[in-house]
Amino acid sequence: MTFFSNLSKNFIKLLEDNEYYDITIEVGKDPNVKILRAHMNILFHRSPYLRRTLASNKKNKDNVLAHIKLSKISPEIFQIILKYMYGGILSLNGQDTLEILKILLAADELFLQELVDYLQKYLVENKTEWMEQHFELIHRTSFQSNSLLEIQQFCTDFMSFIDTNIVNLEIASTISKWIDKTIINNSKSDHLRELYLPYKFQLILRGSRDGCTPKKFHELCDNISHTVTFIKVKETDEILGEYNPLIWKSYGGGWGKTEDSFIFSFKEKDIKSAIISNIKDTKYALNYGATRGPYFGVDIIIRATSESANYNKICCKKKYYQKKIRDTEDSFLIEDYEVHKITKG
Repeated sequence: MTFFSNLSKNFIKLLEDNEYYDITIEVGKDPNVKILRAHMNILFHRSPYLRRTLASNKKNKDNVLAHIKLSKISPEIFQIILKYMYGGILSLNGQDTLEILKILLAADELFLQELVDYLQKYLVENKTEWMEQHFELIHRTSFQSNSLLEIQQFCTDFMSFIDTNIVNLEIASTISKWIDKTIINNSKSDHLRELYLPYKFQLILRGSRDGCTPKKFHELCDNISHTVTFIKVKETDEILGEYNPLIWKSYGGGWGKTEDSFIFSFKEKDIKSAIISNIKDTKYALNYGATRGPYFGVDIIIRATSESANYNKICCKKKYYQKKIRDTEDSFLIEDYEVHKITKG
């Protein structure tokens, strides 16, 4: 017969003890600091981190209480951790996902591996959508620790969502928003940092792998609709790109008409430098031809002297799209380029 329930309740009542505590803990940073009372024996045996800290903070001969500081953990989070350490109880009801992440990071700080394992599993199994939307935060914090292996694996798996050597997930998210018209203007606000990834990006051409010729472009991309092209400009920090909702074709020549194409640019993969330029004159959105690559109006020109030659005429001249995406209309060289087919995930 075991009586863990009553034992847990009795130990939790110790947190209300105003007489027999033997340590105070200063938790948090100004202006949110709180002094909490606790019991060294429980802390010593429950947390390897606190065991090490307490070894040099024992009560001295003058009967002055031991005192430690935990500035990296907020009072609210540490009180939840204390309840777990005393009574083996953790209730996530009513906790938003960011708070659960903070509990996980606090548990990791205190080497509470049982709790770390449980919370990682809980987040991966129950809060996937939130973690995808806040991927930058999840990725940054998880890889600052050697213990958050399950969260790290989630990040690694999620990053394989797009096979690219040119852009990052934030740019892919922004392109997805532009496609769905969830960003109407060239917004640079913080909400861009929340990932929005309803699409899968399927790589169908990579210049460094497949070649930078019109022939290879049309061989791999013709008759495929809803494509995004990423272009890395050689010897600069520029990334240019294009979205085409129509199919590509080499036969017939002429223009492709659509209201939904756009071109864009970034610098240093920096989301705040984004420029989106929507089509203005819809009759001239695309330019087809056997010696042309992904060619948008004359606003992004990519062509060669013959089908099998490498691209040798590459420049941006604002005309049929709303905004200028480069500071110059000079010709440039492509370091690499990719074409992705996008589909709903």
